[in-house]
Amino acid sequence: MTSAPSPLPPDSLTNSDIAELTAWRHRLHQDPELSGEERDTAARVVAMLLPTAPDHTLTELGGHGVAAIYEGAEPGPTTLLRCELDALPIHETGTPPYRSNFPGKGHLCGHDGHMAILAGVARWLSRNRPARGRAILLFQPAEETGAGAAAVIADPRFGEIAPDLSFALHNMPGVPFGAAALQDGVMNCASRGMKITLTGWTAHASLPESGRSPAPALARLVSELTALGNDLHQSDPDFARVTITHARLGEPAFGVAPGAAELWATLRTQRDAGMAGLVEKAEAMVHEAAEALGLEREITYHDIFRHCENTPEATKILRAALEAEGIETTETDLPMRASEDFGRFADHGPAAMALLGAGDRPALHNPDYDFPDALIGPGARVLIQCLRARLY
Repeated sequence: MTSAPSPLPPDSLTNSDIAELTAWRHRLHQDPELSGEERDTAARVVAMLLPTAPDHTLTELGGHGVAAIYEGAEPGPTTLLRCELDALPIHETGTPPYRSNFPGKGHLCGHDGHMAILAGVARWLSRNRPARGRAILLFQPAEETGAGAAAVIADPRFGEIAPDLSFALHNMPGVPFGAAALQDGVMNCASRGMKITLTGWTAHASLPESGRSPAPALARLVSELTALGNDLHQSDPDFARVTITHARLGEPAFGVAPGAAELWATLRTQRDAGMAGLVEKAEAMVHEAAEALGLEREITYHDIFRHCENTPEATKILRAALEAEGIETTETDLPMRASEDFGRFADHGPAAMALLGAGDRPALHNPDYDFPDALIGPGARVLIQCLRARLY
């Protein structure tokens, strides 16, 4: 059952609510925790949720995940709203008064703001219990590594909150304030980290021919792997991109010809099917380059993200929620090249995510990025509208 949305009353979240949520967001920003380390952040979330009186709260879900359950008076669908707990291993260079207390760690993707948005929804739920079904507020760990959603779903207790529908928002610099990016189909590309280890043996630098250096293979692979990408826009199903992110050769010594090398690359395609083909080509290149020089090689994969796809039913609800709050939607420049693990929830029912415009500001993952507090209220109201459509 889906009701036609209407704008929420202006006092649904009061000025006092917004001020307190903003201050809470700033505290989260000051104390960022990386993927898999979000213990204190999760504890802050549980403390914040306590006054909103959820019927049940699951903690340590798939790691440090927290799920708050708000029961309706009558049976009905389970609707899940998801945000993320983790920060990034990036040194913050911005200068807000609430900047990170931990050098090398920062909330530079806006997950602190997403948590504040969901905290606003929790406040609204404390005053407006669902008429039917259940509202689940999920604070998910380890999104940045692609491991968090899979770990939450693999947790045996996930069956207690398995959703009929799932929704999420992500702030997006470059999309104007008062607008959002949303479409049916692929919202985020697939990606994975490819770690290549090449091993030969060292030699004296004056006699490099007596060793087996991986330097030529490393140089070859930097060029050849990058060339596997193409110039297609990510909206093209054949889009592919390979980005070299790290390389290491030998040791920092002038007297030793290297015997080992390591190369990291991020592989990116629009869909999972394209990723399978790109992986096959990349692995063939690695084997060929290593065999030509008699090198041992090892390939491992990390930060594996499936493509994230919006389903029509959930997209329709989310689009109506945005429109009810006066937020225009666009499909410009979708899908995102950047990856997201929210798409795994679509395995359990319709799911949709929108990109909420953050205006003209530094890009996500930039060292001077900071979530715009002005999005807390609109973001919360949009997600509340998604709940109203199914649970009221």
